[in-house]
Amino acid sequence: MSTVPRKVLILCTGNSARSIIAEYLLRAKGAGRFETYSAGSHPTGRVNPLALWVLNERYGIDASGARSKSWDEFKGVTFDLVITVCDHAKESCPIFPGQPIQAHFGSPDPAAVEGTQDQKKWAFVQVASQISQRLDLLCALPDGPLAPESVHAIGNRFGSEGGPTDSA
Repeated sequence: MSTVPRKVLILCTGNSARSIIAEYLLRAKGAGRFETYSAGSHPTGRVNPLALWVLNERYGIDASGARSKSWDEFKGVTFDLVITVCDHAKESCPIFPGQPIQAHFGSPDPAAVEGTQDQKKWAFVQVASQISQRLDLLCALPDGPLAPESVHAIGNRFGSEGGPTDSA
């Protein structure tokens, strides 16, 4: 018995790192159970090369076709789930038709980390790992209607934006 894939939109401010990582990880992990998209409130117009690097290096995912785009491209599209991965996108998230479940899976911005190339790569590895763990939990939810409280609980796992890459 096949089910229709859940349509998921992942939002961030720049749509250059976290939301791209989440889009491609969910597409791979969900194995056809999710139709995934990502967008930003103020897209940078380019995907961060380290997002592409971590997807390829750590997860074997080719995301060379990824592009940074505005959430305006999706106005009028009905989604089952809208996930924000940064606090700014959470605060300014537009209303999408069909009353999708909205959840916040906040992670620190790895693109904001300063330092050596190795330190920047490590920040992307940490954030991708956090996103990956949350998406594993999302993928573990049973087919059928999503329980909003189950999806919201995932966002409260594994830290949040004040997490592993912030420097004190």
